[in-house]
Amino acid sequence: MNAVVQLAEQPKGDALADLLAMVSAKAAQFSADQQVDAETVEAMKAAGVYRALVPRQLGGDEQSPAQFLRLIEAIATRDGSAGWVASFGVSHLYLASLPQETLATIYANGPDVVFAGTIFPPQAAVKVEGGFRVSGRWPFGSGSPGAALIGVGIRTDDPTASGLPRMAVMPAHQVRIEPNWDVIGLRGTGSHDLVVDDVFVAEEWTFVRGSPATLDLPAYRYPSMAMAAQVLAVVGLGIARAALDLMADMAGQRGSITGAPVMAQRANVQMALAKGEAQLRSTRAWFFEITEQTYATIQAGDKPAREQVALIRMAASQAARTGADVTRMLFEQAGTAGIFHSHPLARLLQDALVVNQHAFLNEATWQSAGRVLLGLDAPAGYP
Repeated sequence: MNAVVQLAEQPKGDALADLLAMVSAKAAQFSADQQVDAETVEAMKAAGVYRALVPRQLGGDEQSPAQFLRLIEAIATRDGSAGWVASFGVSHLYLASLPQETLATIYANGPDVVFAGTIFPPQAAVKVEGGFRVSGRWPFGSGSPGAALIGVGIRTDDPTASGLPRMAVMPAHQVRIEPNWDVIGLRGTGSHDLVVDDVFVAEEWTFVRGSPATLDLPAYRYPSMAMAAQVLAVVGLGIARAALDLMADMAGQRGSITGAPVMAQRANVQMALAKGEAQLRSTRAWFFEITEQTYATIQAGDKPAREQVALIRMAASQAARTGADVTRMLFEQAGTAGIFHSHPLARLLQDALVVNQHAFLNEATWQSAGRVLLGLDAPAGYP
């Protein structure tokens, strides 16, 4: 049933298969430790997660957006937190806004560079000769425990600023990670607070998130803020796929303590599985359709229309919502078995709900989309 993984395993073969097996085996450990361990991060590197979107001229695989999204989806079917951490391989699209000389330094030892960070709330940085002095605390530093480079959002007095946040990039050893990630879902993402104490960051190691890339390649002309939403939303699709597969396995085995038929013989379970498959497959089809259409527009040398980019954002929000709705519907069929912390459906539900809460994907994004469709102004960075 799980065609998602089969499709994603083809390009990287054994390395991806090994990663998926490792993630399945360690999912509970990730949650307990509140982060993905170093061994798994190394396995992600071997499977090509962090080189996927790096240009070939810098040693990377230069994959299309849809290829990368399918890779993240496959990992998320095994564990939402691992998929979330892997999704930050997308950060190479942001880093492409750095000067080419800086990029050459970043990838001097190879393309498998792990970057993590967080922007909000941007902290005031002091302009000094050659760069900025950066201090502050930032929450939601997903994947930072395994990163080699970390970026944080800063505010400057630049009168030419576009309204989009600037990010300062620095070696991970200059950032203190304060483990405080205590949440109901995606517990293994290591989204701890990041603390920086008076670190100098050269100006050429800063960039405006969402600004044009300094490398002229099709993937780097794909709307970066829309892609930032997509890589998180596709985690929700992977979680829902896992929930459907788990329910199908459970249904033929589990009876009821009251003597009711096994789940597979119950009409409510049959209908939930069918509805869930239809909802997930239709949402997923639109999600990848608009991704590939937009990339084809870019490859043809055209710039995506504002409305086309808004459709990407809408498809991402819909994917997150569908992931949560389908997983919740299946959880409800599990009865009392699903209420225990140790039950896989409980973890899947909590993870799916957290995906849907993200600021890039939550209910407020629909208002922004509607404003674009009506020809009105939208917040900076949307679409």
